[in-house]
Amino acid sequence: MGADRAGGARRRPARAAAYVATGVVVLAGCASMPDSGDLRGVESTPRQDTQVRVFAMPPREDASQGEIVQGFLEALTSDDPNYKTARMYLSAKAARNWQPGVFTTVLADGPSTEAVRPPVGREDTGTFTYTLTGDRVATVDSQQAYAPADGQYSKAVHLTKDAKSGQWRIDDLPQGVVMGESDFQRNYMSVNKYYFASNTTAGTSSQPIAVADPVFVRRRVDPMTQMVRSLLSGPTSWLGPVVRSSFPTGTALRKGVTSLTPDDQNKVTVPLNQKASRVGLARCDEMATQILFTLRTMTPTVDKVELQAADGAQLCDYNESDADTLAAHGVLNHPVYLYFLDDKHRVVRMSSRGAHADPVPGALGEGETQLRSVAVSRDEETGAGVGLDGKSLYVGSMVSGASLGDPVLTSQGKTEGDRLTAPSWDAQGDLWVADRDPKKPRLLLLQKGAGQPIAVEMPGLDGRIESVRVAADGVRIALVVEKDGKRSLLVGRIQRSGAAGETPVISVLELRSVTPDLEEITAMSWAGDSRLVVVGREHEGVVQMRYVQVDGSTPEGPAPAALTGVKEIAASEDDKLPLVAYSEDGIVRLSSGAQWQKVVKAGSAPVYPG
Repeated sequence: MGADRAGGARRRPARAAAYVATGVVVLAGCASMPDSGDLRGVESTPRQDTQVRVFAMPPREDASQGEIVQGFLEALTSDDPNYKTARMYLSAKAARNWQPGVFTTVLADGPSTEAVRPPVGREDTGTFTYTLTGDRVATVDSQQAYAPADGQYSKAVHLTKDAKSGQWRIDDLPQGVVMGESDFQRNYMSVNKYYFASNTTAGTSSQPIAVADPVFVRRRVDPMTQMVRSLLSGPTSWLGPVVRSSFPTGTALRKGVTSLTPDDQNKVTVPLNQKASRVGLARCDEMATQILFTLRTMTPTVDKVELQAADGAQLCDYNESDADTLAAHGVLNHPVYLYFLDDKHRVVRMSSRGAHADPVPGALGEGETQLRSVAVSRDEETGAGVGLDGKSLYVGSMVSGASLGDPVLTSQGKTEGDRLTAPSWDAQGDLWVADRDPKKPRLLLLQKGAGQPIAVEMPGLDGRIESVRVAADGVRIALVVEKDGKRSLLVGRIQRSGAAGETPVISVLELRSVTPDLEEITAMSWAGDSRLVVVGREHEGVVQMRYVQVDGSTPEGPAPAALTGVKEIAASEDDKLPLVAYSEDGIVRLSSGAQWQKVVKAGSAPVYPG
């Protein structure tokens, strides 16, 4: 539980001392709070620089009930690793039983406090109750997984006056922590930990694919060690069914290890317990790869990991280049080209930063069959396109002289809007597309882009799919789903089952909204290991372009520069490549640190491979 550092709450006396030279801010936590029933927001200090450490002060002698609640809420927003100061506001029993790590609730503003007046005649019983209220924005569970939330938060905090000391203390409170959104942003950061896709390999090789699992850790409480502990504890429950970890069950840091830091050679040594002491070299290399990928998301300078057994012996020593060779990470094959349709509705391509486009080799670039959308396999050898009327899906090799042949799929929808969406290729070379025929709406998969389409099972889908994009890791899929005139962006988990040689059973499970505040999604694309770029409109708001994490959180950093009239968007999991859009100005692109630049006036449907 904690206080928000944004405006909107009534000001209270400033009692925080800031030690700028040492990078420490001390929160006194003893501002006065009325005992009346007035509803009042919990004010807090302004947001500090991310390098400033914030520590709370313990309760003062003879603090009032209001001061105890206020001080406790303030202490929860500090950088105290184990909430030692916060526990000073609790009774001995409550301090032992309180588990701050089990749940974090994020409110739009800091929790408001309302004193619950005792019945007349019982004012001096030595007990008092406050109610904490606010509008929920998100939650973070015990696995450190973030999820958007809404609705009203209301929890009681009970205080008792100690008979011996005469001091007020909190003796009953909800488990976990609650704080305002800006406090959460100051205290926590999102970091990816990495596992391997359990049933997906990169193309036809046996190279495993690393899958990002975003979690939130406390920003200034040894985040590197937090991340390694979180990685060792296993994936979040949402991602768990489709990934594996190379760490043996029960693996943890060796007893007594409290902190991990890189040495002057940018190497991190990770001492493990007995569970990992007998792993072979190949498995140890995979374990080191998981740690390297994980640590590099927060500390890019780390380029080597040494894993140690329980007795201190070296298990393996692994560097950055080894890890990149062992596992596919992010974009599987760095794209050579950007693809789009020219004014003749044929597939053309240009280098990602080029200025001239040429038709692709093969029938897709000849223009005999006009297209409205296109997708290119991740190895850039095969293309798929939907005909101009949206009815037929074609697949063709992108080599000179290759023919197109008959459609591999045909929709029976009566209008263009009731037919096929743009297709998308996954990591295994399978092709995904949705048929929007109202009589038989389906998500379909064609193995290697051919054969009998497989209807994908989608329990829990409520609405009609309007857009499909499969992640590079092959285990997550982003869908724009329309219901009652509103279009939402959902992310689901892809699961495959079935014996070898048989038609697989493909399911998309546990769909979750990642943009609950947007109700009119017009375009989206994957833009990183765990990030998408989306164009949409808030209720009664304006169209905006933003980045969003797969868990529904907003990543740090600026949103893309504004662009009007966006109809389609294309991004790559390789964040070094420009963002590309089809807008009222034609095909335009946005390079890092630059403004939108026109590529071609007559063109549409831009895509990177995938």
